Amino acid sequence: MRAVTSRAPAARYAARAASYTAATAVLLVPILGDFAPDSPQTPSVTSMQQAFEDSAAEYRVPKSVLLGVSYVQSRWDTHAGVPSVSGGYGPMHLTDARTALAQAHQNSAPHAQAGSSAAISGAPLPEGPPPEQMTTLEQAARLVGISSRRLRTDAAENVRGGAALLADTQRQLGRPLSTDPADWWGAVARFTGTTNSVTAAEFADDVFAVIRKGARRTTDTGQQVTLAASPGARPNASQTQAARPAKAPHTDVECPATLACDWIPSPHVEFGDDRYGNHDPADRPKDQKIDYIIIHDTEDTSPVMIKTVQDPSEASWHYTIRSSDGSVIQHVKTKDVAWQAGNQFINARSIGIEHEGFLTHPDAWYTEQMYRSSARLVSYLAKKYGIPLDRQHILGHDNVPGPTTSTIPGMHEDPGPYWDWRHYFDLLGAPLRATAGPNSELVTVLPDFASNKPVFTNCAGDDEPCPAHGSSAVRLYSEPSEDAPLVHDEGKHPGGEDSTFRVADMGARISTGQTYAVAERRREWTAIWYLGQKAWFKNPPAHPTAVGAAGRMVTPKPGLEDIPVYGRALPEEDAYPADVPVQSVSPLPYELSAGQRYATQGSTTGSYVDSGSGFDNAPHRVVVGDDVYYEIQFGYRIAYVRADDVDVVRADG
Repeated sequence: MRAVTSRAPAARYAARAASYTAATAVLLVPILGDFAPDSPQTPSVTSMQQAFEDSAAEYRVPKSVLLGVSYVQSRWDTHAGVPSVSGGYGPMHLTDARTALAQAHQNSAPHAQAGSSAAISGAPLPEGPPPEQMTTLEQAARLVGISSRRLRTDAAENVRGGAALLADTQRQLGRPLSTDPADWWGAVARFTGTTNSVTAAEFADDVFAVIRKGARRTTDTGQQVTLAASPGARPNASQTQAARPAKAPHTDVECPATLACDWIPSPHVEFGDDRYGNHDPADRPKDQKIDYIIIHDTEDTSPVMIKTVQDPSEASWHYTIRSSDGSVIQHVKTKDVAWQAGNQFINARSIGIEHEGFLTHPDAWYTEQMYRSSARLVSYLAKKYGIPLDRQHILGHDNVPGPTTSTIPGMHEDPGPYWDWRHYFDLLGAPLRATAGPNSELVTVLPDFASNKPVFTNCAGDDEPCPAHGSSAVRLYSEPSEDAPLVHDEGKHPGGEDSTFRVADMGARISTGQTYAVAERRREWTAIWYLGQKAWFKNPPAHPTAVGAAGRMVTPKPGLEDIPVYGRALPEEDAYPADVPVQSVSPLPYELSAGQRYATQGSTTGSYVDSGSGFDNAPHRVVVGDDVYYEIQFGYRIAYVRADDVDVVRADG
């Protein structure tokens, strides 16, 4: 196997992050104030719940159906009038691609303000269905008799338009405007306008699952919206059978039957002198256990990434998920090793999933359809390979450690602080929650995503503040004060350079679902052990950003002043056959000192995949040692310590 440090050279990755598409540029403009022809109207405190009730009554749509459709489309958020990448607006995600694309072109013009997102141009517009197929907003405008602009900008009218569209679809299907939600499955399946029957059925099934379970949340405008649970709401079998044709997926696709999946393979071929691409044959899990699933975002559009993954000189990953509708494409068999995580040890033990999008534009790209498709896929893979559904095994690319000191600054930052891990684990059926009392020696990071809005910079221009936005990230300080310096990450910022507030700088932050050992508590502040130091975050009891956790911790054995920390778990020297070069063990530039403790989810034996034979269609040889390592939550990323160096202790909860 060839070790690959990233799916593209660092300079190219930076260029991708800096030159997101012209269509993406418009998506943040209403928030930043550089473009305001469609400035949204903020609804009154009680208007959203009332809007659903009034609209459902006016168009004779069951309220639960209207609320359920909106929840699966947008989770009832307005996104400040920002369209999604597919041109969807408002809580009903009514699509108007022509307007979104026209605004994108307008805001990439030379008069756009320098340094703003609108000033960035030169990249292609996202590909997808032609605009004439993307006009549910215009259809709704005609049905309710108001302007398309009003539906784009007025959240209550957007809900009204969605109700009118549902009722019109129900009539077109020849069905009555029944009060029974079960009669509306067919209309719900058609609501998104997709021509893919599997995707349409998946959407309708999701809506009815939400109706049965119920939902309650505070929207991005600060309003409480509630959908009461209706456990008996199940669609009529006659509708589902007629609308859901038998699926005949490509035989190579490894995918649950409820997902729309396709197969576009990555090449495993020789090219040039002693070069081959872009993944390695293996026989996992027989020759190597799969421990991790890595969540990426593409930092480019899906069409570009599909071309990239078919280029043997580029890196590879197992799956790509499209933003607009959550459709899935597989590129590498899960038994084989993709070059996707920037760490050969992690590559050999993981499955990589790319999500179309840009980490600085979550409202446009991190769609609910993509979250739900991803959760379905990950649940399927986790069950197939026995992977625990927790944040020590379901990792972001930004949680993967650099294998050596020199690689740390270039490790990737996706999916970033705006990926909603709490919601994602709810969809996985493994909700993140307290597992011990508030005074436990371990804590799990669990802020409220919508109200947790740490300051970030560099989403658009250098050092410019990012728009305030819900986040999974929590900031870390060197003392219990927001006026104190941020904690230092010697690997990310060698030579004493300070950590920053930049959106791509994980040197002083932790993330939802991660578990850490408590070092100290002072009133509203909690300190954890982090990269060999105390790191403080605000954790008020009334609104905690971390909750008590049960589990195990590692600490240096008595008599050891400090122990090394590694970015990979390699076999001992004696484990290598004579014809396999011994890999040098290279500690990271951190120390785990006596008295410190770090959360662990378990142990692993050191291993190394031998790529010495070069291009070969047979699985490469796996060297397995006797040395045991513990995986620990050491900083923002995971790390490994030798079992011989540590004692394992239970947290006192």
